[in-house]
Amino acid sequence: MTISHLNEIKELIGKGATFYVSHSGGKDSQAMYAELFSIVPRDQLIVVHADLGEVEWEDVQDHIIANIRHPLNVVRAPKTLFEMVRHRANTRPDVPSFPSSAQRQCTSDLKRNPIYKFIRNDMKQRGALLAVNCMGLRASESAARAKKGTFKINATLSKAGRTVHEYLPIHHYSDAEVFATIAAAGQKPFWAYAAGNKRLSCVFCIMGCDNDLQNGARHRPVLYQQYLALECETGWTMFNGQSLRDRVERRVA
Repeated sequence: MTISHLNEIKELIGKGATFYVSHSGGKDSQAMYAELFSIVPRDQLIVVHADLGEVEWEDVQDHIIANIRHPLNVVRAPKTLFEMVRHRANTRPDVPSFPSSAQRQCTSDLKRNPIYKFIRNDMKQRGALLAVNCMGLRASESAARAKKGTFKINATLSKAGRTVHEYLPIHHYSDAEVFATIAAAGQKPFWAYAAGNKRLSCVFCIMGCDNDLQNGARHRPVLYQQYLALECETGWTMFNGQSLRDRVERRVA
């Protein structure tokens, strides 16, 4: 297995670029880190995690720390998912309160924006002008992700004299290659995969399949009830025309 754009990455390493690895704790982040760790000098690699608070798997940060050889930089948005949903319900009661595949405020506001802020501040503190923002997105996850460019300039971060590349090193990997990369590093993926999860994000993700939502309800019953209460409070369901309860109970006897 070989990461994409290896020659370009080696050139950026030689130029002293700082590599920021966004690590969710999921299998793709874990495999991406293992691959980058094998080629990027240790002092040029920075690991950052966007803490999602109550909607995150409880011990995911411990899992990340146990499987990296760098400090873990944890960033947080000034609001939680529940606060975001309530604010939308109060200010725009005529539109759905929950994020959707078309309106993914959860990704932009709770993950991307805090990480971008960290990168800007860290580069300023280091006096760095060249960086690579690395993410573990893969083509096999969705049609939209399959169309993403794997190596390009990040226009949002490339300002004030900075040049920041956006890089998807394992975009072409299959699930089997991801798990093989983790095993080759002498590691195991987060326990939720062995418990049945197909992917890892929020415990109850708007992009999650029925299986993952059901698994979340089994392991986080209190959080599950909090989501159902939030649906009642806002008058909107988590999915288009479907409650989280509908998705969880669809195939549960």
